Amino acid sequence: MRLLKPTLALALALSVPAVAAAQTTNCAARDKVIARLETGYGEKFAGGGLRNASSIFEVWKSEEKGTWTILMTTPDGRSCVMASGTNWREALPGEVEGVAG
Repeated sequence: MRLLKPTLALALALSVPAVAAAQTTNCAARDKVIARLETGYGEKFAGGGLRNASSIFEVWKSEEKGTWTILMTTPDGRSCVMASGTNWREALPGEVEGVAG
C-alpha cells in the first residue's frame, strides 16, 4: 500500500511526454485539416467563435456519420484537433428549463 502513491506518481510523470507528443501530431496547415475533415469524415462547419486574438475554435460535424471535431486555428494558419468523437446530437430547440432566455 505504501508503494501506491510513488507508483501512481511515476505513471503520471511518464505519461505527460506521451500526451504532449500526441497533441503536436494533431496539428497541420488549416487547408489540409479541413480537407481531411470534409473528405475523410464528411464533416462540415457547424459553428465556432473567436477565443482571443490568438485562436479561433470551430465545431465540425457530420450529420450522416455522427462524427464531430473541435478545431483550434491560430493566426499563422495552423489548425489543431482539440477533441473529436461520435454520436453527435443536436441541441433541442427552445428554452432550457430553469434558464431565462
